[in-house]
Amino acid sequence: MTPDLEKLRDLMKKNVFEATFPLHEKEEVREFLKEKWARWRDIFCQQPLEKIRCYFGEKVALYFAWLGWYTYLLGIAAVAGLVVFVAGITVFSSSQVSKEICEANDTVMCPLCDQKCPFWLLSDTCTYAKVTHMIDNEGTVLFAMFMAIWATVFLELWKRQRATVVTDWDLYRWDEDEEELAMELINNLQHEPRRYQHSYFRSTVVLLLALLMIVVLIGIAHALVIYRVVAVALFTQSSVELLREQANTAAVVTGAVLHYLTIVIMTKVNRRMALYLCDLEKPRTFSQRENNFTVKIFTFQFFTNFSSLIYIAFFLGRINGHPGNYVRVAGRWRLEECHPSGCITDLFIQMAIIMLLKQSISNVMEFLVPWIRHKLRKRRQRPKKRRRMLGEEDEPEDPCKRQWRRNYDLNEVNIFSLFDEFLEMVIQYSFTTIFVAAFPLAPLLAFCNNLFEIRLDAIKMMRLCRRMVPRKANDIGIWLQVLEAIGILAVIGNGLVIAITSDFIPLQVYKYTYSPCMLGNRTGLDCSTGYINHSLSVFRVQDFEPHTEMPKTLPGFVRGEIRECRYRDYRNADDYSYTVQFWHIFAARLAFLILFEHVALCVKLIASWYVPDIPQSVKNTFLDRKHKNLRKELSMMEYSTEV
Repeated sequence: MTPDLEKLRDLMKKNVFEATFPLHEKEEVREFLKEKWARWRDIFCQQPLEKIRCYFGEKVALYFAWLGWYTYLLGIAAVAGLVVFVAGITVFSSSQVSKEICEANDTVMCPLCDQKCPFWLLSDTCTYAKVTHMIDNEGTVLFAMFMAIWATVFLELWKRQRATVVTDWDLYRWDEDEEELAMELINNLQHEPRRYQHSYFRSTVVLLLALLMIVVLIGIAHALVIYRVVAVALFTQSSVELLREQANTAAVVTGAVLHYLTIVIMTKVNRRMALYLCDLEKPRTFSQRENNFTVKIFTFQFFTNFSSLIYIAFFLGRINGHPGNYVRVAGRWRLEECHPSGCITDLFIQMAIIMLLKQSISNVMEFLVPWIRHKLRKRRQRPKKRRRMLGEEDEPEDPCKRQWRRNYDLNEVNIFSLFDEFLEMVIQYSFTTIFVAAFPLAPLLAFCNNLFEIRLDAIKMMRLCRRMVPRKANDIGIWLQVLEAIGILAVIGNGLVIAITSDFIPLQVYKYTYSPCMLGNRTGLDCSTGYINHSLSVFRVQDFEPHTEMPKTLPGFVRGEIRECRYRDYRNADDYSYTVQFWHIFAARLAFLILFEHVALCVKLIASWYVPDIPQSVKNTFLDRKHKNLRKELSMMEYSTEV
């Protein structure tokens, strides 16, 4: 600090200094980390957390401790998800529901769009039905419950692991606010602490702007929905036969890619908006600013990543109306419908594409961009080599200056460098837990990605970037509260996916209410026999809207011969009102959702109670310290009394 009380940050704003950073030093710890940690060959080796702490500080060490623990326990979830997926593959062709769809050669379905869309046979979607059952089966329910428990156990075990680690570092009861005040007083004994302030006006403005941003993000999700609707209509009119036949799947795939591109773009916009809102709040300390920024950026990123998935999971095919009375976008394009075997495959495709693109492309860019920048900076800093080529002599460079130059040539880091890594992993954790019922392979993809992520981050920090300023910490901060909130959302999300998106509940209602088994016709038939015919309603072709172009007929049918078509819903054939079965299924969905969420939340509470946050060894360590300190104080009191 200067005599005018100017800090280093103030001098940098005045361009007195170009950059400030601690040097990568040629020392034993650094060489050990480069050889034993920042190497791809050590991908399955345990991390040297104590060495990381000595070199980068506790904050960075805790990030890698958390990431390593998360990846370790993710391996269990990955194995469970893989078992569920493989079990689904084994029943790929044995489902009674998919068999009925494959054999429905005379079931004429209503057109999927208005213009030039023909009638179609239910058996044409045989493969899609088999894939749907591979994902949507009884194992899905068990796996969703397992993941709800896993999320709780993971957080509880992390709390124990964190307590053990920071106790070894003698930082368990460390206070960050006290540390910041101490540093200020060291720099200036006349320093007065900045008081806590609260402005209802500023809070109202921040809240309104945050809500406006969320509305914009939801609007982008609506735009993706409109794209899918228009894409289906355009693909069905394509001259390419394969594209015309797979119009729905093509719309889902291209919509998922477009969703990924919006995530990449909006991530930058969300960051700027979150920083602006933090500046409006005027937080008292850096840690408070970091917490405020974390909450805002995660909220914006959550809506950016999941708005489209929420629509597919809970609204697709449920707000589109029915033949003769469709809901339309701009009065022209119909909203999408679900396949007769359910909408869960659409959600599966969307999640698979986004996770694969996000993890593969993001990791490649995360490594290539710093590597290319580093090479370019080194090439720009080679004037001496050119002078040697011209025959000019150079003075020998001081070894210290050479070391400074090498550090300066590395990529710069900022206060949010570690924050970006946390945010990336927390978003991945959200994908892994919230909609995992529709994508059992999510934990496996996340596990494989994290094995590379740990070494990728290590290589960046040790070889491509300047050394971070070491900072103390005794936990991962507000990220723990964010992870706990995601755990609750995971219970709600998976419960809704099974109750609403999956065909599990309608099938169970049919089995135990309307199936041949319940009607007394026990002839060895599967109890789900007849479910597809039961779940399809009848529509009279003469009731199409007057302005709608009459659909093309099917091969083998004379024009006008098709007088009825089927569609997925539970409606009466005369007035298209909801049937009694619809209300039975609605009540069963609601009952299952309440039961699932209460059971899952009770299990989470029991698990959090059963697994103590603090290990007994840590408690006993503090007990021994208290006992020792009290004995010392009492001994001193006795000595002073005797004197």
